[in-house]
Amino acid sequence: MAFTFPKKEKLKSKKRIEQLFSEGRSISQYPIRLIYLQTELSQEAKIQAGMAVPKKNFKSAVKRNRVKRLLRESYRLNKDVVFNNIEGNFAFLFLYLGKDLPSYHRVEDSMKQILQKFIIQYRNEKVG
Repeated sequence: MAFTFPKKEKLKSKKRIEQLFSEGRSISQYPIRLIYLQTELSQEAKIQAGMAVPKKNFKSAVKRNRVKRLLRESYRLNKDVVFNNIEGNFAFLFLYLGKDLPSYHRVEDSMKQILQKFIIQYRNEKVG
C-alpha cells in the first residue's frame, strides 16, 4: 500500500464529526486520543481520519498546525497496520492531549501504539 493520505480519506463531514463525539468510542495513548466509530462511508475509503489540536492548549495557530502536521504524517506512515487488519468502514479522529510541542518520534510512537490498541480492541469487539 502506498503511503498516501488522499482527500477521500480525510474526515471533513461536520455531521460525522458530531456523531463521533456523541456515539464514538475512544482509546488513549498519551499524548494522543483516538475517537472512532464504525460507519457507512459513501466513498471507497475504508477509513476517514481527522486530526484535532485544542486551541485551549495551543493559542498559536502556527503551533496547532505543526502538531496536526505531525499527527497526519505519523498516521500516513503507519495506517497500513490498521487497513490490513480490519473489515468495515471507520471514522477516526485523533485528538492531541499534550500541552507542549512534541517531537516527531514521540508522536509516531504514540500513533503506532494507539493503532495497535485499536486493532486489539476491534478484534475483541468482533469476537465478543
